Amino acid sequence: MRFYAIGDIHGHLDQLIEAHRLIDEDRGRVRDPDAAVVHTGDLVDRGPDSKGVIDHLIAGRARGAPWAVLLGNHDRMFLRFVRDGASHDPAIKSGKSWLHPALGGATTLASYGVAAEDGDFAPAREAAARAVPAAHLDFVASLPLWIETEMHICVHAGIRPGIALQQQTEEDLLWIRDDFLRETADHGKLVVHGHTALKMPTFYGNRLNIDAGAGYGRPLSPVVVEGRKAWMLTETGRFLLPAP
Repeated sequence: MRFYAIGDIHGHLDQLIEAHRLIDEDRGRVRDPDAAVVHTGDLVDRGPDSKGVIDHLIAGRARGAPWAVLLGNHDRMFLRFVRDGASHDPAIKSGKSWLHPALGGATTLASYGVAAEDGDFAPAREAAARAVPAAHLDFVASLPLWIETEMHICVHAGIRPGIALQQQTEEDLLWIRDDFLRETADHGKLVVHGHTALKMPTFYGNRLNIDAGAGYGRPLSPVVVEGRKAWMLTETGRFLLPAP
């Protein structure tokens, strides 16, 4: 089977539109206009137009685009701040708040017209609750943690090795790093994930990391997956991601 995947977007609407253009071109070349596109989460934070990204994804799905969207850890922080006033996530061991520049929550709120500074949580949350459309919050709240096919598991951060998918915790699916990234054994299915930023999508045999670092100023790089093979899409066509 064939599907396309886009990693961590982090508020870069212009790059998301370009990624969809590259996907549409590849669909045309292979004559598969209905192939699904999976977005592996982190729609928001750091980039300039998180609001535009969510608007774009909602509009695409409303018109019938075959787009699946997963929840990322940054999306959950956004939702929890606006709905519940939660300014810190316990998974962040440094104690940085969602509004800290390193996490980019203030940039997300700015895209909704809300000025916010780290530490000024109550006024920022009150303003955000007025400014962020309920439809955006409902959209983020509805996002699944994973999508499974006959040969693949698509998830934001990864999975805990040796644990059945249905028994995985939300914290691991959104936040896991070392225990998953160090695992070299096959997971039974190819795991397609983001969360850990690289310079380009990278295939490890048992997993495919598609976070190309858009949150750190690098280009968003869509991929196409066919069975256990994957290609990065570029202006000149497909670039095969070599197996280790």
